[in-house]
Amino acid sequence: MTYSSFDPAYFEPLYTIEDQHFWFRTRRAVISNMAKQITADLEPGYRVLEIGCGTGNILQVLQNVCSDGVVFGMDLFSEGLKYARKRTSCSLVKGDICALPFSKKLDLIGLFDVLEHIPDDTKVLVDLQALLADNGVLLLTAPAHPWLWSYFDDASHHCRRYELTELKNKLTSTGYRIEYITYYMSIILPFVWMERRLKGMTHKRPVDYKPSDELCIIPVANDLLAELLSIEARLIARKYNLPIGTSLLAVASKAPEVSRNSGMD
Repeated sequence: MTYSSFDPAYFEPLYTIEDQHFWFRTRRAVISNMAKQITADLEPGYRVLEIGCGTGNILQVLQNVCSDGVVFGMDLFSEGLKYARKRTSCSLVKGDICALPFSKKLDLIGLFDVLEHIPDDTKVLVDLQALLADNGVLLLTAPAHPWLWSYFDDASHHCRRYELTELKNKLTSTGYRIEYITYYMSIILPFVWMERRLKGMTHKRPVDYKPSDELCIIPVANDLLAELLSIEARLIARKYNLPIGTSLLAVASKAPEVSRNSGMD
């Protein structure tokens, strides 16, 4: 099933800037730390899948961190996989999260800023829970706070932004046990709120704006924010719960003996 979840024209600007931009650098560090902890005690040969791998920015991290495992990347768009191939040597699959082309169980599934693009997020969470091995883990990130909704979310084809309690309830009702959940990107929250309110005065419709418009490097500010957010990444590695942020991070393991239909009545 093809749906308007993302504009593949954005892959090229993403690919050119992700390695330098403070937001992507911070997300890479946070996910790297979490994936390292999750897979530390797994037997060699464990299976890792990133769904919605896009240009391979995070998939590259997973391949490096999960060197004793077998890492796969999947994306709906061949345009993204073209760039992912430049960054990784792992297996890549063109596929739809709403019709997953996998049968073997997975030990770790990564879902990074993808769930908010899916109209029926509850069904997707149930399907992913069924695909996890016993004690398998779903590691995900998502945009936080519905009150931060703006032209950016419209243009990015988002269906929603999440409050922490909402995401936690959706995970537990669909068969997961929450191991850790927190807001992150806390330092930039007031700046994001202010920028999007100000720009929202001129960008009345999604057609007036492209998410790639915000993908620019301001040298001093970019490095300063990257440094400040690196402190946040270290706190998250120690499982601190941050009270605010523009994004959410969740580590959720497969809860035993839970019906696949849980949360879908």
